[in-house]
Amino acid sequence: MSAIKLHVIKPSVNNMTARVFVRAAKLDFTEDDVYGKTRTDDYLARNPAHLTPMMEAADLPKGVVWESCAIMQYLCNKHHLDKFYPTEPEKRAMVDSAMFYIVGTVYPYLSRATYGALNFPLYAGEVGASDADAAAKDKAQKAALAAMGETLEVFRKFYLSGKTFIGGDHVSIADIRLAASLEFLHAIDYPVPGWLGTYWSAVKHALGAAYAEPAKDVEGYIAYVKGLKK
Repeated sequence: MSAIKLHVIKPSVNNMTARVFVRAAKLDFTEDDVYGKTRTDDYLARNPAHLTPMMEAADLPKGVVWESCAIMQYLCNKHHLDKFYPTEPEKRAMVDSAMFYIVGTVYPYLSRATYGALNFPLYAGEVGASDADAAAKDKAQKAALAAMGETLEVFRKFYLSGKTFIGGDHVSIADIRLAASLEFLHAIDYPVPGWLGTYWSAVKHALGAAYAEPAKDVEGYIAYVKGLKK
């Protein structure tokens, strides 16, 4: 029996992040598709936040952990996967900073800009999830979309700064988190700038099948929702 069990919802880029990582790290794992099951009594007993991805591992204090970045950090620490998550404090600080920036700044804009096109519910408190009129919701979506360019440019100017990857010469867990998140840009046919396309392609190439296999599930869902609107 595998030591790692991932509970995932396949169209999600948050889930894709963890799915790519375990493949890239060549860890022994199994996957459980929990679409429609995250509010069951059994799931909530283990994960009261009802979030995915969730990883089961016997050595964890509560037996499970969720949040894609936390899962990757734990597995890197557990299995000494320094190439994905450097142990040198200064290099690790850059990877951590990039991941927190993705989760705290990039992804909120990304979700506001794309979730409507993906038929995903927006988070509580978002204009799109409120009783605001259509004009206000459209304005909020366009404002998030307009902010994406400047937000992503931070990676070129600061985190990459002439390097191939955020981690330097090797893909880091921050690179995996960013590349997976970018997949949702396809839902709105976002014009990806040249530098970002080059970076994104480099990450995909470096990860190979480990990236391509989970990406197909996200790409397939995006193609499906786009087809509904034709």
